[in-house]
Amino acid sequence: MKFINKSILVVFALLLFSCKSDYQKMESKALESGEIHNDLFLGLELGMDKKSFYEVCWDLNKEGILSNGPTELSVEYNVEMPSGNSAKMRFYPKFKEEKIYLMPVEFNYESWALWNEELSVEKLRIDVVALFEKWYGAGFIEVASEDRSQIAYIKMDGNRRIRLFNKSISSVRAEIVDLPIQKSLDPNEL
Repeated sequence: MKFINKSILVVFALLLFSCKSDYQKMESKALESGEIHNDLFLGLELGMDKKSFYEVCWDLNKEGILSNGPTELSVEYNVEMPSGNSAKMRFYPKFKEEKIYLMPVEFNYESWALWNEELSVEKLRIDVVALFEKWYGAGFIEVASEDRSQIAYIKMDGNRRIRLFNKSISSVRAEIVDLPIQKSLDPNEL
């Protein structure tokens, strides 16, 4: 009887696991690995304190690599995309207890125009995925709503989740987050 109960439990666990989406499986596997991946870009990292963030940005600004973005709290980086097109990359982190836990990033082609199909947001998203695969490695999966009106590309490496999606008709947003920290926050703070 004990053997039958264990068998039923194993079958139930397998059925439950097989009902998870590809994303849920990827997230569970990454979080269970216990690996820590804090690299962002340009020497910035998840978990970096505010003072260090400002020092790195200030030093890169003095070198002409970074500049002030168009809004009060944004940093701008000119990046050549894998397609060869120039883009603006704007970012500014969110902090928890004075440490970076989320890095939202927005990309826009410099020469974007509504009528220029070669610089459409769909082409930009393909470019951003290619750039991030160069920076963070392969493994992005497509996650879409049932009607495919919302599409995101997601990659998990241990604690770090990267999510890419169209934000507007001209911009793609990336969100790089320390997922365990984000999950610990009060939903009203997100």
